[in-house]
Amino acid sequence: MVAKILLQLDTDTAPSTFDGVVAVDAGVDHLFRHGDVTPENVTSLVHGMMFTRGGDALRHSAIFIGGTDVGAAERLLQRVRKCFFGPVRVSVMLDAGGCNTTAAAAVLSAAKHVSLGGATIGVLGGTGPVGQRVAEMAAIEGGTVLLASRSQSRAAETVEAIGNRLQERGTDATIQPCQVADKAETAELLGRCHVVIACGAAGVELIDADTLAAAPESLQVAIDLNAVPPSGIAGLSPTAKAVQQNGRMLYGAIGVGGLKMKIHRQALQELFSANNRVLESSEILQIGKQLMQAG
Repeated sequence: MVAKILLQLDTDTAPSTFDGVVAVDAGVDHLFRHGDVTPENVTSLVHGMMFTRGGDALRHSAIFIGGTDVGAAERLLQRVRKCFFGPVRVSVMLDAGGCNTTAAAAVLSAAKHVSLGGATIGVLGGTGPVGQRVAEMAAIEGGTVLLASRSQSRAAETVEAIGNRLQERGTDATIQPCQVADKAETAELLGRCHVVIACGAAGVELIDADTLAAAPESLQVAIDLNAVPPSGIAGLSPTAKAVQQNGRMLYGAIGVGGLKMKIHRQALQELFSANNRVLESSEILQIGKQLMQAG
């Protein structure tokens, strides 16, 4: 039996222990971990995976790209893909900072209660790594996305970047930039949404309890992806999972985390199904949907 080998390429100095543990739990036989990986020094690492096996055995080698800097990870993915030629390649997955698996879990959790096609989804902290992927995936599902930031210009730049990425994949999307810099602007945003997903930095409150309580009934789902006190949505426990309050469903980071872990493990396992998979945002979202359909 050919051993499954995963090459973990991390843009940070110390490769993520979290990602390493998930890889082992997903059934990887051998895990090779490298930190401080850049587009300039990655080629020999990729060639080592490409040229040591051939034929069907090549699908038992794969690459995982991580790190806390999603932009750096994306640039690394571009370089990794340029190393491949013809059938000489291995499958590769990008999930820097859990951006894709966390976003997929959040969007699919919301979809349990609201049909996202035609819904309006507010993404607070939308310029961050997870927020960008949440906005992208919600748009892929047919929602109208309001990508919110304290800076209108940053929100606009992020919307443009996401739009360009989706256009390259032939996907139409409706994403609008919004400035949310105070309580009044937060309340105005919530009044327009069926779903709100808070994706802010750890320990930053984005919605206070009074503002959430005063939101209209049209806001049906609120999800907070910050597990570090204080919560991104005040009063929302990190462990909340489909908790009903004031007529809406609430999820905390840990409440979403179980599905995130399932998606992460399944995506890693699917890397070894062929030697030509590239698992990024839309592919990882699809894996999550298949998991949910399977029950």
